[in-house]
This record gives sequence, structure tokens and C-alpha cells, in this order.
Amino acid sequence: MTIDTFADERDFKLLEQDRFTFFVLKRILALPCELILSDHQRLIICLSSNPFPVWIWTADDATPQEMKKAYQLMKEKGYLDGSHTFNMKYELAEFFIKKTAEESSASPHLPKLSIKKNMFAYDNPKPLQPASATSIDGKLWQCQAADLDELFEMTCDFHKETNVPMSDKDEALKKIEQGIKDGLYYFWKNSEEKNVGCCIYRPNDQLASLGAVYTRPEYRRRHYAENLVYHVTKIAQDKGYLPMLYTDADYAASNACYEKIGYILRGKLCTIGA
Repeated sequence: MTIDTFADERDFKLLEQDRFTFFVLKRILALPCELILSDHQRLIICLSSNPFPVWIWTADDATPQEMKKAYQLMKEKGYLDGSHTFNMKYELAEFFIKKTAEESSASPHLPKLSIKKNMFAYDNPKPLQPASATSIDGKLWQCQAADLDELFEMTCDFHKETNVPMSDKDEALKKIEQGIKDGLYYFWKNSEEKNVGCCIYRPNDQLASLGAVYTRPEYRRRHYAENLVYHVTKIAQDKGYLPMLYTDADYAASNACYEKIGYILRGKLCTIGA
């Protein structure tokens, strides 16, 4: 098995098999990355930069030998050091967890791995207006340059609450500023003109991934999130994209919210780490 340090059209074609669960991997492969390893057939490994997870794609029928190769590559590159996390399918996760458990007795420096987050991937081919739409107060607000500081603050709160890695401040501000210029960020502004929640959609080819869905704690359970997500979903759809999103599989409340507005479960994956 020859492993290259670049990705090409063969890899993007492979990822079409898991277009929802590995949407982010397809997006970051097109950017400058700290690490890319691929055989262009059965294995793709990618790390954009720290502190983000390493993405590992394997075919659904990956053999034990192929899983072992992925594991050995991560070990050789020094990524099994306890400071990195990995996004992958459950079969590969089970292999990694078992191997680190077996090897830790002989190599105490090798941390044991476990599942840190279970993730669902949804798409929404036919958005459904929330039942609360007739009674909800407020409106959708497309973020403007003047909203940068508040949006950054809200985005930081989202990352802290969900334990999702975030770029350093300067890089994060640059990305948010560009997202505002591109018209991708939205607030829900209530009847008192307060921005109570935020959401972004990120288009890539035919898909648009919704993310950073956050409602300020004092404004929760008022149906703001489902209406915000519904409207942003419609905007993405009206622009010709198929809306999709990732959720924490263990957070039943948010999953129920998304399903009510038409999101359909399409795939599962997990994050593992020490």
C-alpha cells in the first residue's frame, strides 16, 4: 500500500460514499493542512491543524489489516500522544481503543483511547416550518460588520459549551469576519431587538453544513433555535444547496428540534481521544 502526502480527485470521489458524515473532511482537504496521508483507495487521513481532530476515513468494509495500517501511521507520526483526538467510523474506533488498551501495558507512555463524543449527520431535503412559527417573536437577522464582536463572543460561548476546538482569537476573528462578508452568519433577533442566538451555514459543492447553532442560556426553551435553524436551512436550500448538519448524538433535545424541521439521520461517527 503506497501512501501519498496529498489528496486529489480520487479522494474526493471516495468521500462521496460518506458525503454527510465526512463533509468536513472533504472541505478541509481542499485547504492547506498539517497532515494528509492517502492511498486514494481505502484510507484517507487528514489534520488541518491543532487543536482540531484528525479525520480518518476508511471504507465501510475495511479489513483488520487496513485498520492496523491506519493505527500504525498514527503511532509512527506521534499522534497517539494523548493530546490529539480522532474522528472516524465506529468500527475503526473500536480497533484503536482495543489496540491502545493492549499496548498500554507494555508501553505505559501510550494513553488509552475511548469515545469522547458520538455524532449524528443529518440532511434536510424538505424543510418543515416549525409549529411555533406562528407564535414566535422576533426575526432572522443577517449579521453585518458591526456584529463582529458580539458574534465572536457568542461563537466562543458555543465552543466552550460544546467542547468543540476553536482557532486562536486572531484566526477565529478573521474567519468570522470573512463569513459575515460572505453573508453566511445569522442571528435571531427577538422582539426586544436582542440577538439571542446564532447560526452559520458553510457551502461546499452541493451541500451546505449548518453549524455554531447557539442560543444564549437565558433565552432557551422559547423556540428561537428551531426557527433560526429553519430559516437558515431554507436560505441554504433556496441557493441550491442540500442543507446538512452534525449533532451530538447524546443531546436528545437538539436532535428532536432538528428532526421536527425535517432533518433526517444519514450517518454516524465518533470522536475518540485519551
